[in-house]
Amino acid sequence: MSLFEPRGGEDGAADGPQGDDGPDPPARRRRTRRALLWTLSALLVLALGAGGTVYWVAQHYASSVTRIPDAFPTAAESAQPRPVPASGLNLLLVGLDARSDVPTTGSAARAPAWRAGAARSDTMMLLHLSEDRRSASLVSLPRDTWADVPGHGRAKLNAAYSWGGPALMTETVQNLTGIRIDHLAVIDWNGFRALTDAVGGVDITIPRTIEAVGEARAWEAGTHHMDGAQALLYVRERYGLPGGDLDRTKRQQNFLRSLMLRIMDSGTLTSPARLGGLLQSVGEVVSVDDRFSNTDLFRLAWSLRSLRPDDVRFMNAPFGGFDTRDGQSVVLLDERPAAQLWEAMRNDRMPQYFRDHRAGDTLGTDVD
Repeated sequence: MSLFEPRGGEDGAADGPQGDDGPDPPARRRRTRRALLWTLSALLVLALGAGGTVYWVAQHYASSVTRIPDAFPTAAESAQPRPVPASGLNLLLVGLDARSDVPTTGSAARAPAWRAGAARSDTMMLLHLSEDRRSASLVSLPRDTWADVPGHGRAKLNAAYSWGGPALMTETVQNLTGIRIDHLAVIDWNGFRALTDAVGGVDITIPRTIEAVGEARAWEAGTHHMDGAQALLYVRERYGLPGGDLDRTKRQQNFLRSLMLRIMDSGTLTSPARLGGLLQSVGEVVSVDDRFSNTDLFRLAWSLRSLRPDDVRFMNAPFGGFDTRDGQSVVLLDERPAAQLWEAMRNDRMPQYFRDHRAGDTLGTDVD
């Protein structure tokens, strides 16, 4: 018997009485079922339409993000760190020391992102996102870190990008940390400035007045609302800072924290439309590896909507001291603590790592 046909004879007559307490007349049952069908159909159309809208937003805005081909090592799988299933996502963030007025990253790029010897990577950060997206950890690698660069021997970490571009940079970091890099994002200083302006600037607090030293500008104590040009001066400065490059990485982290707060406070990550606009702004200045599909980008950004500022930790890689190698001033990592950090990141145990290593070089609120 069909659920959409009345019981009884072919003429639709009911078998029982038609009093107030009896079953509904056949015509009324047909109208009820027809209304139910229309309601279910409308809900299905709305659901498909919403899904289609999200897909369109993802494709439209994420398509503006420039992709970098051949961004990963060509070494055999056996020669690379093994990926650990269900252990979160590891991204390598690279800032280029490309100081010309010609953009090299993003959709506005008029010069290649890499040309042999043209630019070194000025900033390198490992960003680990937990599998459940409830925490994020960002670790800065000093550009002068002494490391093995495949095919070139021991050298400063930032030389890898100059010699072999994104692929050699990725391979060098993988070898240094034993962590498999899932994705790569690259931005030059022009893009950095434009991205800051795109979000309306950032608020950064200078805890104490800093005097001008040589080329370094003076900063008055207090909170400064910085546009792109001012933020660029803030994060590029290393002269006059007690820890030199190490303090500069903290400024870079402090900027990223302020940028993150700006985005979260605006509700961008919880609105598909605003999220699309953010992807478009990012796409104009940032380039990512070509394994990062449009849907991947949108899903990743959307998956972070429940992340809160307190869930994000910033730190420098464990510092083992300064030294001179081959006539160069270099930074050495403290190998044992560094190995513990990489192990925690590799296996998605960063919250536990921070509980066990409270004295680590984490970013506080007092950043010169």
